[in-house]
Amino acid sequence: MRLRKRQRLLLVVLVLLLGGGSAALVLAALGEKVSLFVSPSDLAARPLEPGKRLRLGGLVEPGSVTRGTDGEVRFAVTDGTHSVRVVYRGVLPDLFREGQGIVTQGQIDASGVFRASEVLAKHDETYMPKEVAEALKRSGHWKDGSTGAPK
Repeated sequence: MRLRKRQRLLLVVLVLLLGGGSAALVLAALGEKVSLFVSPSDLAARPLEPGKRLRLGGLVEPGSVTRGTDGEVRFAVTDGTHSVRVVYRGVLPDLFREGQGIVTQGQIDASGVFRASEVLAKHDETYMPKEVAEALKRSGHWKDGSTGAPK
């Protein structure tokens, strides 16, 4: 009888350890895929370590877009208070233009430039992420009449 209790206890402990290990592996794998969402003001307030994957959102700063001959595009993303320089190599969305709301995904390099791997243009602020919409509203750049306006 005592042997059965010990075996049952050992089995329960083994199952808990295997379950915990599996959960830790799944969370670690998801952690590599998840991107932190920030605005330019967030980056100014607390700079992140280079190489961290994140999403940067805001407006394409007017007068900041320059195109290289090799397909590289340089521009700045602003929330009206702060700006972040962005470098992207690839085809930009049709809706990309100065003053347009965008979300970029990529990494900050050691010099503080955002190296975008993806650029998504928004056709209006209705679909703007809440954090970016709030930053734009605080800086006075929010367009009234948008249904996505933060409360």
